[in-house]
Amino acid sequence: MPAEPDPADFTVPAEPVVTRRATTLPLRRRLPPVVALLLLAPWAAECSWGGFAIDDFLPVLIFLGPMYGGAAILIRETARHLGAGWPTIVLLAAAFGVLQAGLVDQSLFNPDFLDDTQYADTRAAAEATLVPGLEFSLRQAFDYVGNHIVLTICAPIVLIESFLGADRRFRPWLGRPGLVVVGVLYLLGSLLIFSDSSGRKDFLASPLQLAFAGVVVLALVATALVPRWRRPGPRRARRVPHPLWVGLLVVLVRFGTDLTPGWAGVAIALALSAAAGGLIAYWAARSGWGQRHVLAAGSASLVSAAAFAYLVPPYSPASPAAALAGDIAVTVMTVALVGGAWWRSSEGRRTATTLAATPLSREPRSG
Repeated sequence: MPAEPDPADFTVPAEPVVTRRATTLPLRRRLPPVVALLLLAPWAAECSWGGFAIDDFLPVLIFLGPMYGGAAILIRETARHLGAGWPTIVLLAAAFGVLQAGLVDQSLFNPDFLDDTQYADTRAAAEATLVPGLEFSLRQAFDYVGNHIVLTICAPIVLIESFLGADRRFRPWLGRPGLVVVGVLYLLGSLLIFSDSSGRKDFLASPLQLAFAGVVVLALVATALVPRWRRPGPRRARRVPHPLWVGLLVVLVRFGTDLTPGWAGVAIALALSAAAGGLIAYWAARSGWGQRHVLAAGSASLVSAAAFAYLVPPYSPASPAAALAGDIAVTVMTVALVGGAWWRSSEGRRTATTLAATPLSREPRSG
């Protein structure tokens, strides 16, 4: 007698038939998650950790939404159209982080970038890890790119996808016309930051620095598009930790990356991140891995950032009342988002059990 299908098996986008039927859903069902991701990405990137007071939330969404939100949508749609999974999303998110910090606002190479903010005192720590010849701080590169990976891209995507049912979670939301519109929106948003005096801050990196950033971006994109990421291997019939343990691992690693300054601190941060990523990939290959595990891994950094928002100042001086109101709003929004996604993912798990018995979930591959 065949074993009962494990609903967790349906959290991996293994069926190209889902991609083929993606755009048959009506626009009113496909558009809301696109708009939600467009708004959530800039909020998570810049507001969730206390970077702005509450009266700056709306300008952040308006001016940074096209760039951050556009990138998150394009990355998510690229992976889902290809039938690829989270390795592709993470690698494309890293490429976006290097593109943003190295070529758009060029904060990676500008030693004066934070001098007009309340983080000017971090300059000395950054200069302790300068890479000779290229003159950028490896510590800052880890922080800038890492935060774009976990906060700008991965956390918003996993939250929005967790709100969707299991039958829609891995479907692309946009066809070619929609992707063109979002692509133009992203380019215009990036051009705005590049040309604005408060964006790039009238700094221009050297040709060598720009070439280096461009090569890294191309290498990450090429690696992300390797076909092997589109062929998930068979699940191992082994147990996995409770999702909360997965989230706790991510939180501990996030704290551990800030233990020590200088080159030793960078080495520890890279080692911890690599070890955690490898362990999560190992767990994800087991049959018990489900959407709640993905949610815990993807949103843990957002939760820890929101928890410590009360301890960090915003970029620009703000009244204590506005800063506190912003931190409270961040807490409320984070709890609502993560709590709602957790509840919805349990609904999706029950739906996956139903889908396991339908012909759609077992439809053969097609070219």
